[in-house]
Amino acid sequence: MCGIVGAVSQRNIVPILLQGLQRLEYRGYDSCGVAVHQGGALRRARSTSRVSELDAQVLHDGVEGLTGIAHTRWATHGAPAVHNAHPHFSHGTGAGANSARAGRIALVHNGIIENHEELRAELQGRGYEFNSQTDTEVIAHLIDSLYQHDLNEAVLQAVSHLRGAYAIAVFCADEPQRVIGAREGSPLILGVGKGENFLASDAMALAGVTDQIVYLEEGDVVDMQQGKYWITARQPDGTRQRVERTVRTVHAHSGAAELGPYRHYMQKEIFEQPRAIGDTLEGIEGITPELFGDSAYKVFKDIDRVLILACGTSYYSGCTAKYWLESIAKIPTQVEVASEYRYRDSVPDPRTLIVTISQSGETADTLAALKHARSLGMHHTLTICNVSTSAMVRECELAYITRAGVEIGVASTKAFTTQLAGLFLLTLALAQSRGLLSDAEEARHLKAMRHLPVALQAVLALEPQIIAWAEDFARKENALFLGRGLHYPIALEGALKLKEISYIHAEAYPAGELKHGPLALVTAQMPVVTVAPNDALLEKLKSNLQEVRARAGELYVFADADTHIESGPGIHVIRMPEHYGELSPILHVVPLQLLAYHTACARGTDVDKPRNLAKSVTVE
Repeated sequence: MCGIVGAVSQRNIVPILLQGLQRLEYRGYDSCGVAVHQGGALRRARSTSRVSELDAQVLHDGVEGLTGIAHTRWATHGAPAVHNAHPHFSHGTGAGANSARAGRIALVHNGIIENHEELRAELQGRGYEFNSQTDTEVIAHLIDSLYQHDLNEAVLQAVSHLRGAYAIAVFCADEPQRVIGAREGSPLILGVGKGENFLASDAMALAGVTDQIVYLEEGDVVDMQQGKYWITARQPDGTRQRVERTVRTVHAHSGAAELGPYRHYMQKEIFEQPRAIGDTLEGIEGITPELFGDSAYKVFKDIDRVLILACGTSYYSGCTAKYWLESIAKIPTQVEVASEYRYRDSVPDPRTLIVTISQSGETADTLAALKHARSLGMHHTLTICNVSTSAMVRECELAYITRAGVEIGVASTKAFTTQLAGLFLLTLALAQSRGLLSDAEEARHLKAMRHLPVALQAVLALEPQIIAWAEDFARKENALFLGRGLHYPIALEGALKLKEISYIHAEAYPAGELKHGPLALVTAQMPVVTVAPNDALLEKLKSNLQEVRARAGELYVFADADTHIESGPGIHVIRMPEHYGELSPILHVVPLQLLAYHTACARGTDVDKPRNLAKSVTVE
């Protein structure tokens, strides 16, 4: 969720730290800061503005150094304010060998420390002063209290006292060429350079600096110095042992991609969907379980049901896949909100395929749900993910990597449609392994999938008509979205997009549920957006539309060309270029993305960085 960058080098690392923060801006943040070892002491700059403002502040103040850490914060504990921004320093009035000395420890932190209140009370009792409301400051003071001239040892002792999720980077005024990193439930990587080493929460932060990456594992602590590093891993018995981790060559893409002719990254990413879908399906000549891994055939033969775990937009892609999996592959499928799944009693079945869906592959709730499912004895796991080097891919037995490319806009677009493409492939592969996919059906589906990029281009050409609708929506404060069957999750996704970036309250319902309560909300001031493909539920949907018109509601309908739904008083229709059968959700979601985008533009919101939201949600 937040961004971490750290470095130990023989050169001034402040430009590297700030460049890394800029490349992590897409994740969302409300404050940022940098700290270095300079002139024998710790020095920092913090801001509640953008990283560009922090850059100007650092330049003005002459902040530079060979060792340092930097951070973008998304507020959890304490309001977005300079005193709550990272990095945090230790300070206090303790006595004795472990007394706090102002500014000795500097620390940045992603995650949430669940026992921070009891640790805070203990440290206050020992004379430590707290200047923030954050759980992070507790860690800085805790490390200071344990420090005996060896920072690595102090961090090792400190993490044994922490409960919760964290990735930390910390350095000490007394050891100017050393940074310690540690992770538990939140991602952290080591970048290996020549005579210099780096820490980051994402390889993208180090693009152009080093492509030699070590993915730290749960419980790892890394001691990083100029020309060397070593990693200690937590053993099952709680002891520590030095380990070697694989150094991978990772060609991370910079988040500072050119916008080209687009106003925002979200608009650019909406228009990249034909390319993203084409890339995701590239090279697929036939349907085979091995698309998901060498052992997929054996796994698919060993399962009787599917459990999908995901959050947010990824959850809605899973809800769509449920319709495909049950109608085409004939396999019982359950979709769970990952953040809820591990906190309820469920009935495990070892013959279940656990499918996780995540754009980043680092979503904390989904990773925790995956581990919970495995702890219940469900060991067959598969992920649909956009990042091949992510924790999700490493944790799962099988994987399908979508090729959406870097998605910078916080509101997901191309990641969603490529997830749907991957999930449809999974549906076909499971159907084939169960003897339910004939050669003719396989050929028909592959032909339709190959045509998706062209079909999406035709949908994107509807943008001028959607802009006209957005002008009306920009004056509203509430909206309803309706869909039936396979398109109900698409209505949910459309409502989420409008909420996320325009701040208009929106809800989605199965259209058949309208008369069971939501119809009470319908007035001339409540726009009702309807997804209307020409499928088996069309006539039922038309009846639902009449229920809205009878209450003077304003209808905005995305209809297939042959649905015979016409524009008229109180009903506005945009015709989709073609009906697309089972793959229709991939086409119908695109105009909903455009409607949300242009409505947000008309309202003047920060489209790519909507308030209170972050791109990669790595805290619970």
